[in-house]
Amino acid sequence: MELESILLPGMDAKRPFLIAGPCSAETEEQVMKTTKELAANGVKILRAGIWKPRTKPGGFEGVGSEGLQWLKKVKQETGMYVSTEVATEKHVYEALKYGVDLLWVGARTTANPFAVQEIADALKGVDIPVLVKNPVNPDLELWIGALERLSNAGLKKLGAIHRGFSSYDKKIYRNLPQWHIPIELKRRYPNLPIICDPSHIGGKRDLVLPLSQQAMDLNFDGLIIETHCNPDEAWSDASQQVTPAKLKEIMDSLVIRDSKQTTEDLSALRKQIDELDDQLLELLAKRMRVSQEIGTFKKEHNMTIVQTNRYDEILTKRINQASEMGMNPEFMRVVLEAIHEESVRQQVDIMNK
Repeated sequence: MELESILLPGMDAKRPFLIAGPCSAETEEQVMKTTKELAANGVKILRAGIWKPRTKPGGFEGVGSEGLQWLKKVKQETGMYVSTEVATEKHVYEALKYGVDLLWVGARTTANPFAVQEIADALKGVDIPVLVKNPVNPDLELWIGALERLSNAGLKKLGAIHRGFSSYDKKIYRNLPQWHIPIELKRRYPNLPIICDPSHIGGKRDLVLPLSQQAMDLNFDGLIIETHCNPDEAWSDASQQVTPAKLKEIMDSLVIRDSKQTTEDLSALRKQIDELDDQLLELLAKRMRVSQEIGTFKKEHNMTIVQTNRYDEILTKRINQASEMGMNPEFMRVVLEAIHEESVRQQVDIMNK
């Protein structure tokens, strides 16, 4: 992908690139009140949902094109840039007609290649920043595919929004961060700006600050934070929105670390990491050789591959050991499950020879 800066004229290049505003544009009064408080605190880009895809019918699905007139008034009265989410070709045309400065594609839309292609076709020849939220499921290739469709349409001012991934299980976060996925996206496309959406990841306003700090520590380029003049009365996503005053507190509290600092002083430690990784690989190879011998024994004695009691014993014992050694138990569970999966795969190969 050929990429250009998503910064709008007059914006400071320092991190974080900030987009803030209500989840939904509800009334002209609500939009203007929120906007003026944000502008007074130096926010340059307003976000406001005009069309709101809801999980079930009957909920508030946005005010529609009427709200675009309010965004136009925002630009006229405050000089702020305005942005909104688009999910269809019609949304694109309407938003552009009213002079929206930045667009983003929502998570549900990203998961639908036909919808993304429709949006890409509608944006041909348009020279404004377009951001793509990760799909609701943890599918990096689907996320990249959406970006590529826009790139193939000639768009160069592209960025990604990390809003976390849906899960059926109950959890602390509304959407699991799974930070390794946007990190891998950045590894593949180092020049692609990645904006974190702590509002949708956390689902609670008290999680916005710690998630924003984590994003900055991971060298994300910016933040998109839902901000409302009266969050408790918001028509959608009330629990995750903050006031403009609270947003200022959050931004003032963030520690922005130097992303360009040289790492030459880490060379000795990195050499140790390389040596330890080599040792880990050698140990894993030895472990797999033992697994192969076990597989041969099971084949000769007509035994099943998976011995549930033994596997459960290993998991429990090793996870407890890891915890005592200061490692995250869930991390060790993931590592052991991956090792077990590869061991089973190799024993299956032996059984089928």
